[in-house]
Amino acid sequence: MNFSEKELYDASLIALRDCMGLKMNETLLIITDETRREIGSALHKAGKELCNESMVVEMKSREINGQEPPTAIAELMKMVDVVVCPTAKSLTHTNARREASKVGVRVGTMPGITVDTMVRCLNADYEKIVGLTNYIAKKLEGVKTIRVVTEKGTDVTMPVESRMIIPSRGVLREKGEGGNLPSGEVFLAPWEDKTNGRVVVDGSMASVGLCETPITIDIVNGYAETVTGGEEAKKLVELFEKSGREARAVAEFGIGTNYKAKLIGMILEDEKVLGTIHIAFGNNITMGGKISVSSHLDGLVKEPDVYFDDELVMKKGKMLGFEMNV
Repeated sequence: MNFSEKELYDASLIALRDCMGLKMNETLLIITDETRREIGSALHKAGKELCNESMVVEMKSREINGQEPPTAIAELMKMVDVVVCPTAKSLTHTNARREASKVGVRVGTMPGITVDTMVRCLNADYEKIVGLTNYIAKKLEGVKTIRVVTEKGTDVTMPVESRMIIPSRGVLREKGEGGNLPSGEVFLAPWEDKTNGRVVVDGSMASVGLCETPITIDIVNGYAETVTGGEEAKKLVELFEKSGREARAVAEFGIGTNYKAKLIGMILEDEKVLGTIHIAFGNNITMGGKISVSSHLDGLVKEPDVYFDDELVMKKGKMLGFEMNV
């Protein structure tokens, strides 16, 4: 769908004003690359209307999610109030992002963002997204083990007792907050070396795209030991090999809560799709884990049955006990 310049500008206003809480006395830094120049420019235009100083810097597109930006940009990130990153690859799981958050900067990352995603998902009713996100986060409290089962062959068990639960509501207005824009998910880091079972990624895979042929990943003691399927599986193995053994480590379990999100092959939006779960491999330092590697790859699973301990909380992608009314 083609959206007008005004619709993109209006979505940029929502992102900065409503999601990031940008104020007139603050400074804004937009980090983009050659692939997301149009969105970077729209955010910069909106930023100039909303705050004291808006700056935009363009870097060369990174090769993989989690790869660090140039040192000069990393330093600049610590010198402003708000950073927004419409880029091809994710800056979420980088030292640059973590260091900026540590000094109080609010950081919204937008890896793989498209104009379509920006206009559609940022115009969602965030009160509805917040309601479901909070509901799931509350359900996760005290849970020791998560199990996911699907008709296509997923059957994986992840110990999560006492791990930090992160409700990503897409509202980043407090000092030091960071996350995706647009958002709508609940996630946490399963315990390292403990996840076992099989994950059949039948939605999409970060840096690979939509999975016409599902990717079957067999996990032994927290690591993706075998990866089988078609071309998508081969691409995933290549990505794992670029970053070494730790790129295969189970890093994250998440549930999508954004009813406007669609499965498009861009993980920023895909992992927010209502009725799906995702399991990521690689870096999880940001979410309270211990794996530090320059890679973070999410795999999306459709129509899952999800158990929190022995309680079935999601049946074929439908969250039980909560009615969103969309």
